[in-house]
Amino acid sequence: QVQLVESGGGLVQAGGSLRLSCAASGRTSIGYAMGWFRQAPGKEREFVAAISWSGRSTLYTDSVKGRFTISRGNAKNTVYLQMNSLKPEDTAVYYCATDGRPWGGVPESRNEYDCWGQGTQVTVSS
Repeated sequence: QVQLVESGGGLVQAGGSLRLSCAASGRTSIGYAMGWFRQAPGKEREFVAAISWSGRSTLYTDSVKGRFTISRGNAKNTVYLQMNSLKPEDTAVYYCATDGRPWGGVPESRNEYDCWGQGTQVTVSS
């Protein structure tokens, strides 16, 4: 089983930036894609971005393209989400997750992810 710990959330004004981090431990990260999801109050948890184990493949939801960048650390067991030009509608709890099977591409569906972090709050004020 893998443990995921997110950090980096906080309160920022619209137009500002935040960088989220997620550290994985307890299971090899080799071959496993990782992703970021978010959940706003009263809404479903939604996909934000995902990255392959190698880091060469990424996927973003349309609303964050050009503003957010997902990346992995050199050791591959850490994933980052650089968020620029933040908007109030980006306010949510952000969760990182690992793909349920290795070498499975870059999944968008949350059903493909089997381990989740505890979440970190991002609040963007207008």
